[in-house]
Amino acid sequence: MNPSLQIMAAQVDPELFDLPWNTPLTDWPEELIAALPRGISRHTVRFVYLGERIIAVKEIGETVAYKEYEMLRDLGRHDAPAVEPVAVVTGRSAPDGERLNDALVTEHLAYSLPYRAIFGQHQRKDSVRRLIDALSVLMVRLHLLGFFWGDVSLSNTLFRRDAGEFAAYLVDAETGELYPSLTRGKRDYDVDVARTNIIGELMDLQAGEILQMDVDAIEVGDFFVKRYTDLWADLTQTTTYSTNERWKIAERIRRLNDLGFEVGELSMSSDQGGTQVSIQPKVVDAGHFSRKIMRLTGMDVEENQARRMMNDIEQYRVTNFKPGTSQAIAAHEWMTKVYEPTINAIPRELHGKLEPAEIFHQLLEHRWYMSENAGYDVPGDKVIASFIEHVLRHKPNEQSFIGKNAEEVLGPDTADMSGMAGYFA
Repeated sequence: MNPSLQIMAAQVDPELFDLPWNTPLTDWPEELIAALPRGISRHTVRFVYLGERIIAVKEIGETVAYKEYEMLRDLGRHDAPAVEPVAVVTGRSAPDGERLNDALVTEHLAYSLPYRAIFGQHQRKDSVRRLIDALSVLMVRLHLLGFFWGDVSLSNTLFRRDAGEFAAYLVDAETGELYPSLTRGKRDYDVDVARTNIIGELMDLQAGEILQMDVDAIEVGDFFVKRYTDLWADLTQTTTYSTNERWKIAERIRRLNDLGFEVGELSMSSDQGGTQVSIQPKVVDAGHFSRKIMRLTGMDVEENQARRMMNDIEQYRVTNFKPGTSQAIAAHEWMTKVYEPTINAIPRELHGKLEPAEIFHQLLEHRWYMSENAGYDVPGDKVIASFIEHVLRHKPNEQSFIGKNAEEVLGPDTADMSGMAGYFA
């Protein structure tokens, strides 16, 4: 091993030292490389097997590597949706003494896909809207934390399926800066860069015949700006209603919850015009339903998945318990009698197709479609058998998306399904 090699990490995995750091990343042996779809990057990036894990290794300058490592750690402390940093590797050199680029190591985000891989699955035009929605929510969440991205793009983002939608994660914090709060100018700069990059990336997909030509890239870029602006306003503006407009108050809170945020503050005041209620989400936090599911079941799932689970738990509670039974009691029984038996019924060789929470969501959708077509509630065991044979077996493996090459494992995706939640009791 190179005596000048240094690995800086909060917890160093000894297997990191066994990797061929004295060789350029492009020349690493094939048996180490996981054939995961990569986004476009200005640096050399490879996904690498490290024991039973997969890591992402990016060759980069030392100063930038340390800066990005610390930035990702800071974002992690804020519970931001971002990849997890593993280590910075410096002092690399070839056997002939040639200096090699340093490297930043991050965890591979399981079940995540770059945007180009998503469109490689023959997605419909509506997938563009869903990706833009996810990126908009991600950027609002980061801006609320005081994070200035500096290079917002689809390429610098990873996407995970989230109950028919997508959840977005920051994957490149190289240009990022963290402040106590962001100025309007910095937010506007990020929005403008994002719009420009999105338009360019979609046009590039069209040039490669990956995205339909009838998608208006400029219109999509403008939609991102509007979506971000509306989200930011919903989450930061104070709105005042009179007390006889309680339905408006409930509607505003429900809309904020649907976006994955909780209301930070309600205040009531009286003046000559009467009593007024103000809603100011000044201590907003993302993950309203995710935190509920975490508290009730201990599961860490995406926001839309958590919303579907909460709907299913509520339906299970109404159907199987006396009125007034606590959510905690119903959720515990739902886990042991509904969720866990359903997931355990999936053959082991198919576990890597989708996350368990996404499998459960799609099973609910499949049951709704089967029952609608049959005209009656189809039993849970028949739904599971049908879902396994007709849906799950034909999906690509998204846990690590490993194959001889990305195109080989990217098969046609099944159509999105939407409908009512059910329960497998």
